[in-house]
Amino acid sequence: MAGEIDDAIERADREAFTRQPPKTLQARINFLMKQLRTTKAVAQEIGVSQRSVERYRKGERKHPPKAIADRINAAVRQRWQPQVRKRRQKQAATTRGITVETRARFGYTAPIGTTDDGRFRRLTVHLPPVYAQRLFNAREAGASDQQMRQIIAEGFKEIYFQDSGARAMGLSDVTLNDIDYLDLDY
Repeated sequence: MAGEIDDAIERADREAFTRQPPKTLQARINFLMKQLRTTKAVAQEIGVSQRSVERYRKGERKHPPKAIADRINAAVRQRWQPQVRKRRQKQAATTRGITVETRARFGYTAPIGTTDDGRFRRLTVHLPPVYAQRLFNAREAGASDQQMRQIIAEGFKEIYFQDSGARAMGLSDVTLNDIDYLDLDY
């Protein structure tokens, strides 16, 4: 499921944190223990043995290899402040909407006589709450990165390219390809 859109949602969620996640290895392991309940579950989550988890928890080992430290960090951040994340996503989906900043190649289907060559554009567009709701619902349902790209592309078509119905009414299909970067804010 992890893709560019999913990563952008994760980054936006992290910006909402009201407190920082635990900093020390021991505190991170203890947090994961509270969340996952057993050393076996924590070990499976981060890809180490149960004994290693016990050593990390007691403080006997303080410096895991970088790959393991990164997995521990990712597991903690993924579970950190779920209520704050839900509240921010609910606000975006009901009242505030989302702002998408990207540099990507946009392709589109246009009427005969106009250009439909895809080209790189750097855009920052605020999408209404309905697109935020669709995006979060798709992510929750396990949608692919391509399906979530299509939701954002439809929002760009309506808001940016067609200016909410004021222009480019013959534009029928917009695609979001070759993403250089994509950030979300809500």
